[in-house]
Amino acid sequence: MVDGIVSEPGDEANEFVFVTPDDTEIKNGEFIYYTGTVEVENDGGELEEQEKKIFARITQREQKRGYPDQFMSDPGVSPEAVAGKLGIATEGVDLYRLTANVIGYYNEKLNDFTNPRIVPKPGTEVELAADDDLEEYLTEADPKENGSAYIGDLLHRPPGGTDIHLPIDNFASTHLSILASTGSGKSYTASVLVEEMMQPDSRAAMLIIDPHGEYHSLQEMEEDERFQNEDEGYTPEIDLKNPEDIHIRISELNLSDLYSVIDDPSDAQEHVLSEAWSSLKADDDVDFNYVTLNQIKERCQEVADNDSTANALEWRLDKALDRDLFDANNHLALSQLLEPGKCTVLQLDTMSLREQQMLVSVLFQKINRARVRYEKDGEGDLDFPVFGLLEEGHRFAPADGEAQSLGPLSTILSEGRKFGIGIGIISQRPSKIDDDVLSQCKTQIIMQIQNPLDQDAVKKGVEDVGEDLLSELPGLTPGQAIIAGDSVNTPFPARIRERYTTHKAESVPATDEWQKTWRKNNDIEVDGRADADQEEGAEDRDQRL
Repeated sequence: MVDGIVSEPGDEANEFVFVTPDDTEIKNGEFIYYTGTVEVENDGGELEEQEKKIFARITQREQKRGYPDQFMSDPGVSPEAVAGKLGIATEGVDLYRLTANVIGYYNEKLNDFTNPRIVPKPGTEVELAADDDLEEYLTEADPKENGSAYIGDLLHRPPGGTDIHLPIDNFASTHLSILASTGSGKSYTASVLVEEMMQPDSRAAMLIIDPHGEYHSLQEMEEDERFQNEDEGYTPEIDLKNPEDIHIRISELNLSDLYSVIDDPSDAQEHVLSEAWSSLKADDDVDFNYVTLNQIKERCQEVADNDSTANALEWRLDKALDRDLFDANNHLALSQLLEPGKCTVLQLDTMSLREQQMLVSVLFQKINRARVRYEKDGEGDLDFPVFGLLEEGHRFAPADGEAQSLGPLSTILSEGRKFGIGIGIISQRPSKIDDDVLSQCKTQIIMQIQNPLDQDAVKKGVEDVGEDLLSELPGLTPGQAIIAGDSVNTPFPARIRERYTTHKAESVPATDEWQKTWRKNNDIEVDGRADADQEEGAEDRDQRL
């Protein structure tokens, strides 16, 4: 069915304008197509002309013809009544002028869109793109193949009309960012991706840094048949670890780890620490696998040229390493954290920010070294790719550079693709994330963002999203997102699917908690039915975005 007719070229080289009646209700961001002749390379390598569907996205919609202003002057009388009295037809009175940006035709050889670099001629018929075409062309994921993440559907179509799948191999290797204001659904969306990555056709090796303890409900996957493969006995393992379970043996650190967790050591202090570290490793009387903080401090005193350097270094070592996180006897080996089909959630809600940053710094340096060693020498425990998801990513890769974890994360984001390490950054404050870190996340899921500074950060860090889509960010509602980057063939707005597991990142229901505490403090009993109603209401809130 023809939905519009091209009237003229647009203001930009890649734009055109078409006119459509109001009853088509084509929205901004919608996909359309027209048929055109393009030169395509055939199997023999020669160019030949072929008829192709050339796709475009609506970027602007404005009324071209409607009721005259005088028809609208009296709010008590409908425009239709005025027109009827004057004998003027009211059918088809509304026409709309829509501007569209050409995306191109789908090139099967490239698995991507190719722009023909020419807009359609006036009079060309325009049609709404079919659901099947969009499902096939918007991303490279094939829902019939392994490694496809069903994330939701196209926002401007009816729910379930155009399913969206993302290629896990792509965003797991080129990194991912999920950016949204508080309450817009970023943790919910991240959990949807985790659910997809732990399906039997992916069985990811995942590590989640969870500063607020929001991801524990992912354990429900272990009992959910949708995540199981009975023939192979596969069930995902979701391992929740609390701060008391998380320890790093000091001997597992190397000098770069030590330098990264110590506050701004001088060149002289670094030299003393290097000498002491090497001396301890070479000392046959010291079991270096269980080296202690006191042994390190004592050896620094022995090798230092003057007391002031040794004392200043000792103060820094105490500040960095004299904490429960570092233990000479206990440690958390990578083999305990990572393996295919296992998602480990480090719940750090009772750990200080500095300790969280230290943990991420040391842990991801260990992961990076292990993967580099395996890829180069074929040795080590991590003989499989790894994906790490960092909630509150601006804590660990801040724009001001004040975090020990920034360096290791920057290294992985720039080089990790070669060694099978993927990173996902989740944040409600993109303006507070290091620019290089944000730009290295090659797939972006951007939800509602209202802060102007954060909007500007997104514009700088996300290269291929047009102004028309970015302008929609403040108006998105929870669960709606713009998806862009390497995992899609063109940016588009999407509706995130419902989770299979329970959502536990809701705000605290203040009014319920106030009432409950007041009744408790005043020894007022509530009948069983009321209690049940309150519990049921709380469960309903937990299910909502």
